Amino acid sequence: MSLRCASMFCPSTSTRSGPTAVWRALYHASETVIDSNPNITMIGHLVIGQNGIMSTPAVSCVIRKLQAVGGIILTASHNPGGPKGDFGIKYNIASGGPAPEGITDKIFQISKSLTEYHICPDLKVDISKIGKQTFEVDTFKPMTVEVVDSVESYAEMLRGIFDFNALKQLVSGANHIKVRLDAMHGVVGPYVKKIVCEELGAADDGAFNCVPKEDFGGHHPDPNLTYASDLVNAMKGGEYDLGAAFDGDGDRNMVLGKHGFFVNPSDSVAIIAANITCIPYFQKTGVKGLARSMPTSGALDNVAKALKMNLYETPTGWKFFGNLMDAGKLSLCGEESFGTGSDHIREKDGLWAVLAWMSILAHRKQSVEEIMKDHWNKFGRNFFTRYDYEEVESDKANTMIKELEAKMFDKSFVGQKFSSGDKSYEVAVSDNFAYTDPVDGSVSKNQGLRIVFSDGSRIIFRLSGTGSAGATVRLYIDSYEKDPAKIYGDAQVMLKPLVEIALKISGLHEKTGRTGPTVIT
Repeated sequence: MSLRCASMFCPSTSTRSGPTAVWRALYHASETVIDSNPNITMIGHLVIGQNGIMSTPAVSCVIRKLQAVGGIILTASHNPGGPKGDFGIKYNIASGGPAPEGITDKIFQISKSLTEYHICPDLKVDISKIGKQTFEVDTFKPMTVEVVDSVESYAEMLRGIFDFNALKQLVSGANHIKVRLDAMHGVVGPYVKKIVCEELGAADDGAFNCVPKEDFGGHHPDPNLTYASDLVNAMKGGEYDLGAAFDGDGDRNMVLGKHGFFVNPSDSVAIIAANITCIPYFQKTGVKGLARSMPTSGALDNVAKALKMNLYETPTGWKFFGNLMDAGKLSLCGEESFGTGSDHIREKDGLWAVLAWMSILAHRKQSVEEIMKDHWNKFGRNFFTRYDYEEVESDKANTMIKELEAKMFDKSFVGQKFSSGDKSYEVAVSDNFAYTDPVDGSVSKNQGLRIVFSDGSRIIFRLSGTGSAGATVRLYIDSYEKDPAKIYGDAQVMLKPLVEIALKISGLHEKTGRTGPTVIT
């Protein structure tokens, strides 16, 4: 199974005495898997999306709405799915966000001591039928399974965040724009159809690949320029004003303007921040702070500085943002990996991000490209690119990173100058990024190798990936430019000298056997 399947669980009205431990439950189709340790708080109520399908943002929304103690999610995320594809199990806590390391570490420790688990092979649940079903199970009397509409609770939440009347005028009014949305056969398809097409009135023929498929139609559901090439090519034709693609579980998004104008994810969150008062939700709550992951470009930093907002730089991973949100320190955040979100839930939210862009378009009455270029003129531009080398042999990838780290940590490395063409850069900082959480003081080390030059340009290397085959080596390049004569340049051209320097310093191609990246963003 590769599509998103999720269940939320709530405590029963009666619990066993004794200390509360981690409760392990997985609800999928008609099978329930339970560890019935006598020291575990009883869970007597499972909630699951109709037909077992629910997006990541909707899971977070429903957990928070029902005040559930947590949720289990089955997903391939943005990786290839199907019987031979990827599959993962994810646990979200009561806040609706990903479980922090303290909880996942406890789960892992408990898993090593399990000696048995109980199943209910005769428990038959019709997950196509909305409503509550009650069962008499030995350990749970009664055991309630509630099947809910996968879309409605999430749609209700969005109605309270955005001005749906303004959005309806934008996509279906007298002078409406034309929108093309690609769900990539992931779970967000029904949300696009229900919210954008049925409720806001956008044309049905602008919604593509909206039927969820377990193998994502044989495609890779990652919304980037490589894997969402159908959308990119369609946008280049000039027929559509706004385009967007979503990943398999609906938490990532890519935004395009007319003629295929690409909005880099780092710029996307900066644009939303700079225009945040276009969204009614933030008019009510105010803006507590902004945050980005360390590899994400400094575009958001420029907005934070100009608008005098607090800015947090965290490791990659939404759980770090969630901690800041729970402490009331953060309102809007984003990652360069096509993830954008706010404190309305505790996950990144692809459809929310697209509706945020629609709100800005409706308010400013400009095109995507015009808004982006106005932004660069006002704040300057962070040229940014990411090179992904997918499915690299793990030993080669680890060796390359280890040798690079040794070179970077040599005392003579800081101060060295590297040149490519007519550009020269001097190393100012060389480290492996570490983060001290301002909320709980926890420290996360080894979050990415950083080379920062004296002009602020950055080269970052990370081993990453939620896929199952080999390792993914990611190379990030970020360089700020404020010269009006240069800000409209092509990112790959502008960053070519830094890319060449990064490859020379790391020996990435020679040590991995690769001749180029799998994906360029």
